[in-house]
Amino acid sequence: MSQLLLDISPDWRPTLDNFVVGRNLELVSALRHALSGDSSERFFYVWGDAGSGKSHLLQASVNAAHDLLLEAVYAEGSVPSRVMDSGITVVAVDDVEQLDDAVQIELFGVYNQMRDSGAMLLVSGNASPPHLALRDDLRTRLGWGLVYQLHVLSDEEKERALAQHARSLGLVLPTEVTQYLLRHGRRDLPTLMAVLESLDAHTLRLHRPPTIPLLKEVLQQLEERKGG
Repeated sequence: MSQLLLDISPDWRPTLDNFVVGRNLELVSALRHALSGDSSERFFYVWGDAGSGKSHLLQASVNAAHDLLLEAVYAEGSVPSRVMDSGITVVAVDDVEQLDDAVQIELFGVYNQMRDSGAMLLVSGNASPPHLALRDDLRTRLGWGLVYQLHVLSDEEKERALAQHARSLGLVLPTEVTQYLLRHGRRDLPTLMAVLESLDAHTLRLHRPPTIPLLKEVLQQLEERKGG
């Protein structure tokens, strides 16, 4: 059997438009207004469980800034090296709980710098600011802006999201295949999307429509790759 590709297609990128909103409409709306300059809010802290979409939102915000011809940078578990450059308008720091003491001090300085310049800072973490295992001064700063808990999607919302993504791929996805994936795949939407991409590639190689047996093959190879 040929090796399955278990990554998002290279031409796919996170955007605010392809983020499945669910119960997070207020957050997405606030980000849109801030990025477009229709809001004075400049600091956002977003927290939630793994797979809830934090990375998607931060990367989507940076991509939206680029689309507006603004300088923007993103980093996961670190502070972007270009933050001290002049002209940076949007900075996104993902997984703040991973920062060691030295980088926490660096982020504290970035916060103060961006407050003075009027730039926009987006930070994500796995807990609300008071429950983060970070320096007290940084925890306090993260709580000063807008703080949102990112709510995970319900199974019904995930099913709609998968169906929407399948349509974007030109894939006719039977309901029973979607429901099997939701029952037997991992719960987070990014992994479910990646499996769907792999199923699409697998059906194209075999010139067969998507079925539960083909989905089982994809899931099996994913487990073998994890184990190997």
